[in-house]
Amino acid sequence: MLHAKESGMASERRRSIWLMKAAALIIMMLLTACGATTVGDEQGAAHHSKQDHLLPNGDLRQWTSSVNESPSFLKDGEEELRLVYKLAAENAQLLQWMPCYCGCGDSSNHRSNLDCFVHERLEDGSIQWDDHGTRCGVCLQIAVEAVKLEQEGNSLDAVRKIIDDKYREGYAAPTPTPMPTI
Repeated sequence: MLHAKESGMASERRRSIWLMKAAALIIMMLLTACGATTVGDEQGAAHHSKQDHLLPNGDLRQWTSSVNESPSFLKDGEEELRLVYKLAAENAQLLQWMPCYCGCGDSSNHRSNLDCFVHERLEDGSIQWDDHGTRCGVCLQIAVEAVKLEQEGNSLDAVRKIIDDKYREGYAAPTPTPMPTI
């Protein structure tokens, strides 16, 4: 029993270290801004071809076989960035309810913070990633903050309220993310 408790503590320690690294990356990226190019209507169309797809606004979408495989646009990047992307994909049930305040609702037609990282996930586990989050500190910060808040025991509604309250002023208009219904 003691071994299981120590293992759990070690796992929690690793997760805390990981979150600190992700937060450090976000702080470094906060000086960057997201693009403000308008996306055409083709973005909303279902796209199941597993080829790379460059959108008119410059966002790149790439497929991988699962959340455990990073898209090639992350291969040469910071480890912390890959971790935030994996964190976003693993916490889709949370981030789908979190708005993004970087302006990507207008520039990229995003509906939530999740869209900054993951465009689509198929039943076979394959994922179409979106590279938007690689260039946007606001996207990264919201994702990490939301997950951290939930891990601290906050309810979905409380996490949403905290995110909305923090980013309501001084940031771009939020994505058109509905309130949580769970």
